[in-house]
Amino acid sequence: MRKIFLTIATASMLFVSCSKEFDNVEQTSRLSGSQASELVEEDPEFLSSYVSGLASWLVQFNMVGNGGHDDFGLKSIDYVTDVMGMDIVLGAQHWGVYDYLHDYWLENYARPRQIWTCFYTLINNSNEIIDFFGEEDPTDATLRGYLGQAYALRAFGYMNLILYFQDICTTSGSFNSSAAAVPIIYATRDGKTSEEVNQAQSRNTIADVCTEIERNLDYALNLLDGYTRGSKNEVDLSVAQGFAARYYLMSQQWEKAQKYANAAKTGYSLMDKARLLAGFMDVTDAEVMWGFAHNSETQTTYASFFSQMSNDSPGYAGLNYCCKMIDVSLYNQIPATDFRKSLFNGPDGDESAAYSGAQQPYAARKFGYKSDWTQNYLYMRAAEMYLIEAEAALRAGNSSVATSVMKEFLAKRDPSNSASSFSVDDILLQRRIELWGDGLTYYDIRRNGLGVDRTYEGTNHKVWGQNVYEAHTGKWIFQIPLSEIQNNSMISEDDQN
Repeated sequence: MRKIFLTIATASMLFVSCSKEFDNVEQTSRLSGSQASELVEEDPEFLSSYVSGLASWLVQFNMVGNGGHDDFGLKSIDYVTDVMGMDIVLGAQHWGVYDYLHDYWLENYARPRQIWTCFYTLINNSNEIIDFFGEEDPTDATLRGYLGQAYALRAFGYMNLILYFQDICTTSGSFNSSAAAVPIIYATRDGKTSEEVNQAQSRNTIADVCTEIERNLDYALNLLDGYTRGSKNEVDLSVAQGFAARYYLMSQQWEKAQKYANAAKTGYSLMDKARLLAGFMDVTDAEVMWGFAHNSETQTTYASFFSQMSNDSPGYAGLNYCCKMIDVSLYNQIPATDFRKSLFNGPDGDESAAYSGAQQPYAARKFGYKSDWTQNYLYMRAAEMYLIEAEAALRAGNSSVATSVMKEFLAKRDPSNSASSFSVDDILLQRRIELWGDGLTYYDIRRNGLGVDRTYEGTNHKVWGQNVYEAHTGKWIFQIPLSEIQNNSMISEDDQN
């Protein structure tokens, strides 16, 4: 498997950089540790091409080569897994419909291969950077930042893989640490023996993968302390803290989740009403922690997040090939005084909207449009960190902290809210409202062991989408791609989900 994914990784690097420095560098898989380390010492900045490669891989169009307009990098995975829940209503059977119907999870389908390829290539690209360094950590702040980003994104990759390829919550509600998870792919710098490297290509337990995630997060948090990134395309300390907050919330380590969410949001400013209504497409906004600033060369027009999700764009959603609407039961739970209610049409729609998709009842108006399709992709916002901090604090028994954090958050969302306390369900509802369409629905459903019921009285899901998907059933868990089973001698059909 390592050989297969290193081939993909090399292709992804070529996608991002044509710089003279990059073209003249041998691949690290052909270099000894000392040779790679010498290259870093001679010209530290040449590594910037590789770091840019990490960001650019996450917006790679057509990862699995089938030409699907639902395959445009990390945000496409956010989109297709979001629609597996109930908060997004599809207006028609178009891109994403098989995910919406929980019918795209089998080993021979493109979706498992897309998710597998995205995160394992990210891991192998990270390994390429890690192996440019010798045994000692660099002292230069820039180099420490480059290495720290590689460790952080490697952790991010594994976090997503265990989420999508196993049931992370048991039927009793505990973290499913003993379940079979995914292979671990080591860099040379990790110092593993050939036997350990080979054995790790089997299905390690979730606990084993979590040990690797925490090791990578610890490295990243140390190395990124003091690093100043060039743009929000890169990962800095706050983003690594955000990864840690997500991971520790998912693994039910509440005090650590609270700690890292609190740290991650420091220095960011929650959106006010005007910024909430600005289209969620500007990575420079003071609430945005991490994203990707598209330009004319990287944007992918119709095969893009905004084509799929923005009803105010002349893409698939706006032209009403597949309008995206909010589930009416969720809409009805948003108070009229909440600024976020304006991010969606009401039951009468909006005949004045420029595009048919935006005219529909309950159509989402959250995501905007720029005429050159260079809307930025937003991966992480400080609002999420407020909600993680509050939930984790409450679950850890710190109700006063949770209340204080929620009041601070809601002051920027619904100033009329006068609640004196909050339950976990209250906070989870706020997550559904705040993070609608952002790509965290699947994460919340799976970590909480929930199911979906779109059949309630008054539902606005179309008849063909009115289904019940019970918690913990196989259709929530993606199968390991058939190509992996065929090419990895450490995994057989008997190991399949």
